[in-house]
Amino acid sequence: MTDKSARGQKRNPYYQGPISDHFDGTRFFNPDGVGPGTTRSLLKWQFSGNRSRWPKSVASPFSPARPERKIDGDGLRITMIGHASMLIQVAGLNILTDPVWSERVSPLSFIGPRRVVPPGIRFEDLPPIDLVLVSHNHYDHLDLATLKRLQKVHEPHIVTPLGNDTIIRRATPDARIDVMDWGDRIAISNDILIDAEPAHHWSARGTGDRRMALWAAFVISTPAGKIYHVGDTGFHDGINYGAAKEKHGGFRLAILPFGAYEPRWFMKGQHQNPEEAVTGMQLCDAAYVAGHHFATFQLTDEAIDAPVTALKVALQEQKIAPERFRPLRAGEVFDVPKP
Repeated sequence: MTDKSARGQKRNPYYQGPISDHFDGTRFFNPDGVGPGTTRSLLKWQFSGNRSRWPKSVASPFSPARPERKIDGDGLRITMIGHASMLIQVAGLNILTDPVWSERVSPLSFIGPRRVVPPGIRFEDLPPIDLVLVSHNHYDHLDLATLKRLQKVHEPHIVTPLGNDTIIRRATPDARIDVMDWGDRIAISNDILIDAEPAHHWSARGTGDRRMALWAAFVISTPAGKIYHVGDTGFHDGINYGAAKEKHGGFRLAILPFGAYEPRWFMKGQHQNPEEAVTGMQLCDAAYVAGHHFATFQLTDEAIDAPVTALKVALQEQKIAPERFRPLRAGEVFDVPKP
């Protein structure tokens, strides 16, 4: 799907670069995959009346965490903030993924998906943040208000796929940002590397900029092991998981989404379900998984507890010990065992 008809008809406001196997000169796309649903299919879903009712607020079983300043040696600690926002502490670095402290994930502050559980770390309790990974530009992953706060207090190094830097600089013009295409590698230090790898997803901040900024997964190579962070993805027959295993040789930890997946006829191409996430864990050869993208913002039809229930079934069916795939709640701390 290359959207050849769009070529030359509309200027991309975020990125201008050469045509590639996943960029047609105007829009990015999933090779041999699918893009987002049409407006007609979106309306069909929105008016189907099948959305489960979530509670307005939920108390996490974990108190807000107060992280240590850093984790050295072979330690690897993940602290859940909520949704796709996590603090990774490894090799003396403090890394945030897709940080969102805002109350809503929406272009408007007064409408749109609202947080039902408070962040698992108070913003004021963050340790010094060295690195921020932003996987793509959907509002539940790229939150300009949070990035502006982080820049003011921590001045972190931001790493994001092509085109997203243009959006981020609107809020943080002085931020240090590295942009990456799929297959790119950058060195954070002598022994920390970041690779950008394909994910099967899409991007948009509004109705007129679909797929004009790239989306990606990240591999963080550290002395304590490799981490595979996937912010959002459809399963795509496991192709990207297999490619990651072949290229990187397996992972101490994979950070995988497993929520926001119903109805399948609409969401299959963009969000994997729990069964697919467990299969992805095996295909990429991850010793452990930190599960995310559930029970924070209601984006789709399933009930708030459905992803965890379905995950337990999938793990049982595939004979995987439940402690290897941890669905992390806000404030929960996961010290990842050495494989």
